[in-house]
Amino acid sequence: MKVVSTIAEARAARAALGPLGLVPTMGYLHAGHLSLVAQAKAGGGAVAATIFVNPTQFGPTEDLSRYPRDLERDLRLLEAAGVDLVFTPTPEVMYPQGFDARIEVGAITEKLEGAIRPGHFAGVCTVVAKLFNILQPQRAYFGQKDAQQCAVIRRMVADLDVPVEIKIGETVREADGLALSSRNVYLSPDQRAAAPALYQALLAARGAYDDGERRAQALRDAAKAKLSGAVIDYVSVADRVTLDELELVTDGALVSLAVRFGATRLIDNLILT
Repeated sequence: MKVVSTIAEARAARAALGPLGLVPTMGYLHAGHLSLVAQAKAGGGAVAATIFVNPTQFGPTEDLSRYPRDLERDLRLLEAAGVDLVFTPTPEVMYPQGFDARIEVGAITEKLEGAIRPGHFAGVCTVVAKLFNILQPQRAYFGQKDAQQCAVIRRMVADLDVPVEIKIGETVREADGLALSSRNVYLSPDQRAAAPALYQALLAARGAYDDGERRAQALRDAAKAKLSGAVIDYVSVADRVTLDELELVTDGALVSLAVRFGATRLIDNLILT
């Protein structure tokens, strides 16, 4: 496994690999990340991963400085998973002095996470576009847990004619249903015990849908009823492509939510089928 930290090194290493699947990450890897690596390997060709805690997608009051990091551990996990190339740039490499560009995707970024975290998706889209330009993958792999991010990146790729196929991996969960996230490490024991309520809320919405309920507000209410002990940022039942809130629900709708336990903010979602 080759590890590089400059753009010139990354481009030189990538040139020797042929068809490439890319798994972008912010590090502090867990089984969800590794499932994307496995999916990329199954897709054929070489596999690259990136580890970069992107400062431009964090707001001024968010957790950039304390975001968990363990590069040595991450590299061991990626090597064991069979990754061919890892790009580990610094902020100075990605955003050199004078850097003044950003990619704005539009309406899909202005709701849900975008409404609560202004500028977040401009940071995501800009860094992902840079990584695509540097590494030139044929495929890129993202996790369904970040459903809005997946929709935004798909929109960016389609609108800008970027020749990268976006692949989405299923959310990986703990035995009690909590979606794996690098931020789970922030949870206190009591908060960790309460956190599976997110998935229980999603299952409550799905259960109502399976029982024949098609009013989106009723599904939102069913989910909220399972979150009585947490601070709710939003519970959404939306079109999974546009993320517009629905009044009546059909197969393929996205149920998503964001909840705070103290200073820790968790998100989760599922698609109704």
